[in-house]
Amino acid sequence: MLVLRSSAASPFGRKVKIAAHVLGLMDRLQIVDADTMNPEDNIRQQNPLGKIPALVLENGETLYDSRVIVEYLDVLAGGERLFPAGEARFTALRDQALADGIMDAALLQVYEGRFRPEDKHEPKWVGHQAGKVERGLAHAETHLSAPAGDLHVGHIALACALGYLDLRFAGRWRETHPKLVAWLADFEARVPAYARTRVTA
Repeated sequence: MLVLRSSAASPFGRKVKIAAHVLGLMDRLQIVDADTMNPEDNIRQQNPLGKIPALVLENGETLYDSRVIVEYLDVLAGGERLFPAGEARFTALRDQALADGIMDAALLQVYEGRFRPEDKHEPKWVGHQAGKVERGLAHAETHLSAPAGDLHVGHIALACALGYLDLRFAGRWRETHPKLVAWLADFEARVPAYARTRVTA
């Protein structure tokens, strides 16, 4: 049995879970919550960075981060399911990188609010991260909002990024990105795992 160390709200963990559903591998995956802030949690032994998600293999070795884990699962499922062959692979990887960057910048804004007192928040830092999110969304609205053809890892990552913005930023992105709203509705209709992995708090 493969063991996925993650947390319910992690957008990167959600990306792995959705990929596992799409690839038909959920029956081989045990999900174990990790508390990255707890020094007693063995996530720090499994991944020296103490970050999630991490995938513990049956031989005891661990893979991290989500990009590596999803590609491993794709190979386990026969290959070229979420990572197409040829030049199309680089389009999928680029789209994943954009979505992962949106998630990273959103998480940093959340952490600023969670771990620093309000009077010590750094507006320039928060604004810098918010700018990354907005530019990423603007690019996705223009270039990535057509209904997906063959599903690839970039689509899953983008859906998780938008879902995280719904969760932590009250879905404000929806007011100014109507094409992405329609795109996400289409993705959710096609990928039941998106609803199954949604958290609301």
